[in-house]
Amino acid sequence: MISAFDTKRRVVVTGVGVVSPLGNSVDEFWQALVDGRSGIVAEEPSPQVPMCAGVARDFTGAIDDFGPLEKGLKKTIRKALKLMNRETQMGVAAAQQALNNSELLGVGYEPERVGVCFGAGNVSMMPQDFEAGVRACSDAAGFDFQRWGREGLDQIAPLWLLKCLPNMPACYMAIYNDLRGPNNSITQREAAANLSVAEACYAIQEGAADAMVSGATGTTILPFNRLHAELEGQVALDTQHPDAVCRPFDRARQGAVIAEGAAALVLEEYHTALDRGATIFGEILGVGSSCVVSPGRVAQRDKALANAIGAALRKAHLSPDNIGHVHAHGLSTHRSDIEEATAIRTVFGDRTSKLPVVAAKSNTGNAGAGSGALELVASLLALKKGRLFPVLNYEEPDPQCPVAPVRSTDCEAGESFVNLSIVAQGQASCLAVGACD
Repeated sequence: MISAFDTKRRVVVTGVGVVSPLGNSVDEFWQALVDGRSGIVAEEPSPQVPMCAGVARDFTGAIDDFGPLEKGLKKTIRKALKLMNRETQMGVAAAQQALNNSELLGVGYEPERVGVCFGAGNVSMMPQDFEAGVRACSDAAGFDFQRWGREGLDQIAPLWLLKCLPNMPACYMAIYNDLRGPNNSITQREAAANLSVAEACYAIQEGAADAMVSGATGTTILPFNRLHAELEGQVALDTQHPDAVCRPFDRARQGAVIAEGAAALVLEEYHTALDRGATIFGEILGVGSSCVVSPGRVAQRDKALANAIGAALRKAHLSPDNIGHVHAHGLSTHRSDIEEATAIRTVFGDRTSKLPVVAAKSNTGNAGAGSGALELVASLLALKKGRLFPVLNYEEPDPQCPVAPVRSTDCEAGESFVNLSIVAQGQASCLAVGACD
């Protein structure tokens, strides 16, 4: 079967937007990366479970956080804010930034030829949304399930479900901007950003659309997400030195850091973008995905990542020697970093010791689905500017992680990169991206 990436309809990135622990604009985000600044702060959800978190502190959810908006659109979004949870708000804000950055709207595209494919994780509800209902069905003997339908359900806000559906970011983006083309949502957690961009590319390459908005939004900070993060793996609990706690591939790494954030991209058919004089950040060349689980139901993330990277390179018609840098998942846990380093070495062989590796999670923490999109934007900016940014807190190499994390801004970005994402359960995704001539 011929991949859609072998067709003549090339897909390029013409706009980007971010909401992150490093700021709510692309310029702030990039400057913090090259300056080696951290967006991770000390959070104490409870005295028993202190931890650090990458918090998008500058994003308040106010209408001004959504960037420049026409008066009517500003009014429309402001009225709907109460129906959005924070993940949806961040995703919509990033998309509005990307659309503004691309100057896509108003250039003559038919609304039916512009669509959305956006990534998300398991969008969480807040415990307080159900507190009144649970109390109504509880007594000294505990919670009575039989009473929920009669007494508990009436205590729940009628529209609460609209805050929890993972397709709401894509829906709001389409509604607010009259984007009537293909609309889809990918809910594969950390792997979602790469996969949503891939699906958006397929829509353009197969002729279903001429432009798409893509990316992902996510959080691991909210109570239920935080609980999942703690149950699934090693989470760094140190609050004494929050800016130093996330250290991918470093021998002294302590664990992952919870975070929140979103990033969006505008994708267009190459010739159309060129004809309208759009700024081109890069070209999507190939995608790969894989999920590998042993018969004992243990995720084999090293094999899944190696499979995904190999598939992306094949679809992009690139050899490992063509890749200028790797944007690693860089979770900063003992096991995940070793598995990722193993996958990189499997694909790139002896070149691994000299192949530049970056990991924006060292600055932001793990924002779930949002991280893959933030990392993709970070490497697109590096590709455009020609230089990389350092992996924060990388000081002592780990012999079990034989990769080459970037330590300064003197390192060239190269002409292409791969963006890696992996889910704890073994689902991996990879995008191959190149500079556009």
